[in-house]
Amino acid sequence: MLFIKEIKLTILFQVNIGKKKINFKCEKEKCLQYPKNLLTFIKSEYMTSMTKGKPHKKNQHKESTPPKQFSGRLKWYVIAGIIVVAIVLVYIWKAREQSETNPQTTNIQRSKPAIENVRPIEKWIERAKTVDEQFHSVYTPCWEGAYGAIGDAYLFAVTKDSALLRFHTIEHDMRKMCEGTWVDDRAWICLAEFYWWDFTGRKNQSLIEDAKQRYISAREEGRLSNHNGYWSWYNWSLNAGVQERIFTNSNMNQMVTVACWLYEITGEKQFLNDALLVWNGDKKYPGVEKILYKGNGKWQGKPGRAAFGNEVPWQGAGFCTIGAALYRVTKDPKYKKIVVETAKRIMDPANGWVDPHDFYQIQMDGNGAFVNFLLDAYAIAPDELQDIPPKIEKMLEHVWTNHHGAASVTLHRETDHGIRNGWNPYGGEDGYGVDEVGTVHAQGEAVRAFGLFVYYLNSMHENR
Repeated sequence: MLFIKEIKLTILFQVNIGKKKINFKCEKEKCLQYPKNLLTFIKSEYMTSMTKGKPHKKNQHKESTPPKQFSGRLKWYVIAGIIVVAIVLVYIWKAREQSETNPQTTNIQRSKPAIENVRPIEKWIERAKTVDEQFHSVYTPCWEGAYGAIGDAYLFAVTKDSALLRFHTIEHDMRKMCEGTWVDDRAWICLAEFYWWDFTGRKNQSLIEDAKQRYISAREEGRLSNHNGYWSWYNWSLNAGVQERIFTNSNMNQMVTVACWLYEITGEKQFLNDALLVWNGDKKYPGVEKILYKGNGKWQGKPGRAAFGNEVPWQGAGFCTIGAALYRVTKDPKYKKIVVETAKRIMDPANGWVDPHDFYQIQMDGNGAFVNFLLDAYAIAPDELQDIPPKIEKMLEHVWTNHHGAASVTLHRETDHGIRNGWNPYGGEDGYGVDEVGTVHAQGEAVRAFGLFVYYLNSMHENR
């Protein structure tokens, strides 16, 4: 009987002849030469086994008969063995041929150890850089560019890459960015200027002066207004005569964050008064907390589609950034409490806003801003919000891998590392340019998300 065992790179043949067992090993690299040598090998092994312990000469004639009786049976064993070996070798050859003609599989197998040996921070820095390349190629010097400028400032803080500094201060001077029409457009530019000023040693005062001028200009136009019954920053003042139903981006109120930065830098009390007015109101008109905050992390305003009337975008995530800024300059624990409650509620899948496994926001665009708001919350309460960075990492991993290969829309375009503006893997979100991939708006938001995540991931490693 013939037995075949495959042990990694060695094939073991075992031939039973009567009570005698003969072993034959075939190394993978030499398999192709054995079919023609198998008969010779087995005959040799058989004859050797027969001569070992050969009987005394006087019994030679008597003992020579059995081999003659065996010769026919041995012939069939050899033929069967050759057939089986041929089948096995064809299988091995085909498998090797398939692996050689499928470089994708080979590359994945070869690249696994390299990926596994890379520290998480290095992996995310590399990903942020590749996303950044596409952003720089589609960059425009306006509010969309400010998204990426924010992300690049955080990435620069980790990498100290002088090319990033040169891009945003020399090749594309942030002070020359267009105003845009919505008030939050100015806020993003101001915030980009603050972050670059901060991460480059707080020496470039021209960035601060430009941000201050943009803020004062918006205020003088009457965009800090109570025309909706409470104090808030609006796209247009009540007397501007512009009939526009878009409240969402105005009521993110990021000019409050700008005001906190300006107060912190200049010490001018008027900026802090503006910020407190928006949040707390005055004797006549309430502020956003009294009107929109319902307690336990829940913010709620007038309903409507994301870009056409919904007063509170991202379930109030924008108030995490505002509240964090107010806490930083006032140290009033009420702001921190509301920020922590808001971040926890938003990132709890039970409330229906994020996916229960990968934590991407299901309904809306603007994911870079979304990540920005959550990490601003984490910055003032790292102990209370320890789960935020791991959840964001899952969110970004989901994007990078196209929902682990299962997305029906392109989240990450591997040819140029373009990122989609909406991160729902099945599409259908609401918002501005949700389906855009790799455009300045979508890519700027992606750079913002990846850049901030690298910064906070690095901070966590340094604090260990």
